[in-house]
Amino acid sequence: SDAFTFGAFLIAYGTTRFSTNGWPNPNEVFKSYPFAAESANAPLVFVSIMTFILIISSVTMVLAVQAGHEMNKKGVVINLIWTILGGLAFLGCQAWEWTHLHHEGAWWGSNPFLNADGTAATTNFTNFFFTITGFHGFHVFSGVVINVIMLIMTLGGTFERKGHYLMIEKAGLYWHFVDLVWVFVFTCFYLI
Repeated sequence: SDAFTFGAFLIAYGTTRFSTNGWPNPNEVFKSYPFAAESANAPLVFVSIMTFILIISSVTMVLAVQAGHEMNKKGVVINLIWTILGGLAFLGCQAWEWTHLHHEGAWWGSNPFLNADGTAATTNFTNFFFTITGFHGFHVFSGVVINVIMLIMTLGGTFERKGHYLMIEKAGLYWHFVDLVWVFVFTCFYLI
């Protein structure tokens, strides 16, 4: 399952991270954000915005589920739209981050990440970062697709005909799982 795979990634990351002498300082690696000069020094501001977007999208998903329990089609539609927009905004932020790191040469092989002492960091960080954030991003994308399908079904009256919005609740559980996983990704890659 995906949870097992993600857990295995995190265990491998932690083992590698704490057995390696040099590791990049997240305050140096993740200090840029869109529309700022390259010299801008705002450690973790952009990723904090990404995290806030994902948390807010979780709130709107809760509101969609609650509206479903109340058989409030309009409430489900509005909150699903906000959840979808939050997911797309998060993916857009991740695309900017990856593109920014790519322009600095952070793809497989080349490594712009520096250790605290100024030496080049191991490519382990780069490989883990892109693999795990990519894996998570794929799941966010999948959640957006699921929510779009739920929105189409809601607009088509599928759940009103069934007499319940149980599928919205199931989609919500997936969305919350994706958000919870981000908390671990954020902690492991951006804070430690």
